[in-house]
Parts: sequence; structure tokens; C-alpha cells
Amino acid sequence: MKEPGIPQNEALRLATLKALDVLDTPAEERFDRVTRMAKRLFRVPIALVSLVDEDRQWFKSIQGIDACETPRNVSFCGHAILGDDIFLIRNALADERFADNPLVTGDPHIRFYAGCPLRSGDGMKVGTLCIIDTVPREFDQDDAIALRDLATIVEAELTAFQTATTDELTQISNRRGFMQLAQYALSFCVRNQQKASLAFIDLDRFKPINDNFGHAEGDLALAAFAEVMCASFRSTDLFARLGGDEFVVLLAGAGESDAEKALQKFGQMLEAYNNKARRGYSLEFSCGVVEFDPAKPRDLHALLAAGDARMYVIKTAKKTVH
Repeated sequence: MKEPGIPQNEALRLATLKALDVLDTPAEERFDRVTRMAKRLFRVPIALVSLVDEDRQWFKSIQGIDACETPRNVSFCGHAILGDDIFLIRNALADERFADNPLVTGDPHIRFYAGCPLRSGDGMKVGTLCIIDTVPREFDQDDAIALRDLATIVEAELTAFQTATTDELTQISNRRGFMQLAQYALSFCVRNQQKASLAFIDLDRFKPINDNFGHAEGDLALAAFAEVMCASFRSTDLFARLGGDEFVVLLAGAGESDAEKALQKFGQMLEAYNNKARRGYSLEFSCGVVEFDPAKPRDLHALLAAGDARMYVIKTAKKTVH
């Protein structure tokens, strides 16, 4: 049996899943409706909305089995979230990765499996919509389209959980969302003795953009700044708009020097945006970076305060020069 691998962005993926506040919640008709449709459409005995937690897969919606969760290390869905499209096993007994899997040799005697990854609003793969049969079977292109369509419905329902934690203007996490996600990510870093760095970012000369070009242009500038952040930082990094013209990035697995390099790259991409956009002003920023030591962990509020203090010193020095 081959156990599923761990995604590179696991810390942030788990943080996103936890922040949805959907794990271990009661069954809901809006999810059960989809699994009933899947079971009927594909004529399979089992259909599930499965969320892949740290050590288990937990079923938000269940059709056809009594279990509410199974270990992650034997899960088919753990494999499915490693890819970008449907993970398909036509005959588990003929696949050396699964032939001796306890879910194949014992209940529920899986032979056929098709799982479509479910993405949260920020693109993290948190689980699957999957269909299971106890006999081998085929799965064609029309089947794939139908399963993806049903998965999109589930994703829309999961996104509803995230609405309160997303900044409406920039569509990245807001302060509330960041505090939830970052706390989970830092806890993961402590458990795995993994470094992290926090970068507190403040736009330079943002007020003149509003004063000289209007608030609509100011909103456009903030949205553009967030867009460049999305393009520049890794999928494992967590970034958010804290409010006004203040942003933050938590870089898991990165020491202070690594974070500085990532911010240098971000600055270069921002400069490229300025040269291309030519809006009559330039988007620039000041930043304070603090390293998180998993052996001597500081809480998130302390990290933010330290990053803010360092940023303020740098910003003040710039004003002195100008």
C-alpha cells in the first residue's frame, strides 16, 4: 500500500481548512443534496464530501457508508488532493498502490474511486467530492465533466464559510481571516519545528494617491498591490490586508534572510507593474520583518507588534531622507 504524500503547502492548506470552521459540524442539506445527486447520477453506492485533515479524512456529507471519518494514511482522497484534476482508480485490486489497502480488502471494499479536488476560495485544496463503487467500472469524459460540475457546487458552499474572513476590495484575507489562518500555521510550525517569518507591510505615500487622484483610484491601487502579492509570493505563504494601507505576509519555512529575498522579488515585480501601468504614481512600500523561532515561539500579536515597530523605523528613515 502506498500512503498519500503531503502537499508542499500543507501548513497553509490545513490553516485554511481549520479556518472554514466546517470540520466536525452536523450534516447540512446543501451538501447532502450534492452527494445524493452524485450517487443517483453515477449509480454508485457511495458518494462523499471528504475533507482531508492532518491525520484523517472527515466526511461532511455521507451517502452509503456509516463511518464519519477514516485515517488519512489509508485514504484515497489524500492522494486526490495532490493533483489538480479528478483522481481516478478504475480497479483498486489491479493497482499496486491500493490492492492491499484496508479500505479495499475490508469495508467498504472499494474497487472504483473518482475524486475531484475541492478548493477553498483562496485556491487551497481542502478535500474532495468523491464517488465509490464496490465493483470495477469505467469513467468517461462526460462523467468527468459531471463530477467537476457537482464539485463546483460544493466549492461554492465552502466559499460561503470564508466570506467573513476575506477582504472585499482585494479578495485576499482580511485581519480576521489572517489571525485565524496564521495561528494555525504557527502552531503547525511549532509541532514540526519549522521556522517562519512575518513581514509587516505599509504602502508609502498612499494618502497623496487618494488626495490627488480620488478614492476610486486609491481602491484600484490597493487591489493592484494585492494582485502583485498574489503573483509574487509562494502558495505556501499567507498574505492579508490588515486594514487601510497595511498588509502582512507570513512565510512558513522561511528564515529572515529568505523572507528578505522574497520581499526583494516582490519589490521588483511591483516596479515592473508601475512601469507597465503608468498610473501617474508608483506603488512602493516599507516593511518590517521578524523571524518566528519554533523553539521559543512568540504569539501572533507579539509578532505583528514587532513587525509594525520595525516597519515604522524604516518608514521614518525614508521620510527623513526625502
